[in-house]
Amino acid sequence: MDELLYEKESFIIRGACYEVHNEKGSGFLESIYQECLEKEMRNQRIPFETQPKLGLDYKGEPLEQSLRPDLECYGKIIVELKAVDKLNEKHRAQVFNYLAATKMRLGLLVNFAAHPKLEIVRIAV
Repeated sequence: MDELLYEKESFIIRGACYEVHNEKGSGFLESIYQECLEKEMRNQRIPFETQPKLGLDYKGEPLEQSLRPDLECYGKIIVELKAVDKLNEKHRAQVFNYLAATKMRLGLLVNFAAHPKLEIVRIAV
């Protein structure tokens, strides 16, 4: 049986997300959940960077535009937060683009507004 990519780290991140969801429930703005998750990650000593700037290029030439995922954890996992009724392919594509831009292999797409429970989609490349 194949092991999950970054199983231990993603389990810890998921636990922090569930802790925030258990405390706040659904119905808040994404920015509220992000602030809560950052506090929870600090409390749990999960290494993260908030909205890291991901540089892009076009045919080898740097672009002025950049991407900014919500969180980068452990220096190897992208975490993108949403507060929407239902995740769609555009949300998943956003995480795939972040992974392609960073050459990272794992992203977690977290929807805090899915009712009645938290929705976490694991995206590995």
